[in-house]
Amino acid sequence: MQHSALRFRYMELLVSRIFAYARVSTTDQTTDNQVREIEDAHFAIEPRRVVVETVSGSVAAMERKGFAKLLDRLEPGDVLVVTKLDRLGRNAMDVRATVGRLASTGVRVHCLALGGTDLTSAAGKMTMTVIAAVAEFERDLLIERTQAGLSRAKAEGKRLGRPPSLTGQQRLEVLEKRSSGSSLGLLAKEYGVSRAAIQRATRVEGSARSPATQRDL
Repeated sequence: MQHSALRFRYMELLVSRIFAYARVSTTDQTTDNQVREIEDAHFAIEPRRVVVETVSGSVAAMERKGFAKLLDRLEPGDVLVVTKLDRLGRNAMDVRATVGRLASTGVRVHCLALGGTDLTSAAGKMTMTVIAAVAEFERDLLIERTQAGLSRAKAEGKRLGRPPSLTGQQRLEVLEKRSSGSSLGLLAKEYGVSRAAIQRATRVEGSARSPATQRDL
């Protein structure tokens, strides 16, 4: 039975146009190993149907120029082969959206890392559902741990966020110099910070002094 299924898949692929998509993140990497892996999996692909590009894995699939051009070439009945899921998107949700779009146009998607499974088939869809669920669980767990860490840091009295660019004494000096007429640009150059930092220091120290000033009056 399994032999018959494999034979049917082989005959089906013979009459389909097969494309391969390979991606690397940096120019010092090569897609040769990915292309070779696809060939070793017995996918006969013409060189003109092998699409490779160098782009970060953090970029969504539809925003990758090479992949976007490949989509324009694909037609119903075509097959797209990749070595790993991250070739199809930056995360599980993006991969799922990409596979869904390809499936809606009648294109089958095979991922070698998942045993060459057609991700548009019933088995492939089930696999994608499990992967998406695991990704969502990991994301929620990361958020939970981050929030717990922030709460613990606050309880311990730790200051969160970026350290201030000016010390308390420097902020007082800035406020006094601004009151004396010094410009933002001059003070920024003097203290080696941005104009925005001088504005924030002036605003913070000014607000802190206001209640005391009002009581003196």
